[in-house]
Amino acid sequence: MAKDKDKEQKQGAKPKQAGGDRAAQKAAQQQQQAKAQPKKDAPKPAPPPKAEAPQVPAPPARLAMYYRDKVVPELTQKFGYKSVMQVPRIKKITLNMGVGETTTDKKVLDNAVADMTKIAGQKPVVTKSRKSIANFKIRANFPVGCMVTLRGARMYEFFDRLVNIAMPRIRDFRGVSNRAFDGRGNYSLGVKEQIIFPEIEYDKIDVLRGMDIAITTTAKTDDEARALLSAFRFPFKH
Repeated sequence: MAKDKDKEQKQGAKPKQAGGDRAAQKAAQQQQQAKAQPKKDAPKPAPPPKAEAPQVPAPPARLAMYYRDKVVPELTQKFGYKSVMQVPRIKKITLNMGVGETTTDKKVLDNAVADMTKIAGQKPVVTKSRKSIANFKIRANFPVGCMVTLRGARMYEFFDRLVNIAMPRIRDFRGVSNRAFDGRGNYSLGVKEQIIFPEIEYDKIDVLRGMDIAITTTAKTDDEARALLSAFRFPFKH
């Protein structure tokens, strides 16, 4: 009887050992899988918030303040305007540069755009031809120049540099024509060289280029537009 009990105990102990071995194997496999899997990066701590610098608004253009303080009272007294809104003002300034050499070399247009960007402080728009012209070797929608329109503070800053810095640097300058008005208060001016502007470095240009400058005003007559530009000390011929 004792021998039978010992056999039963041994037979009952064997499945327990087998079950324990299987559990150990599963635990070992789980550890290997955990080692094989890449560890997830721990979330980085958020950087501390930076102290915001005080935002100071840009000062208004010098000629904008001059127009409000000096030009408006002067023109109101001269023409007898009843309201400040009747006083003519500069609406916009348009710069246009034609580049006909693009038919032979397309890099010329890139240089022209770079020069006008420095002069105006604003990236210009590339203008394209409207129709094909066989004599000039131009096809429709072919880039032939660039232009930019200035308004607001940039317009006054460009006008300030044009009158006080660029025009005095023109060779043999004796003033601009006082008859280049279109009859509706707008004035057009032609410049033969872009090097009159101090932003252009003479050693880094490839060729001298001219441009057209159109000053659009709200004046209804040429006399009012002439008086407006003269109030800004525009160098007309006398």
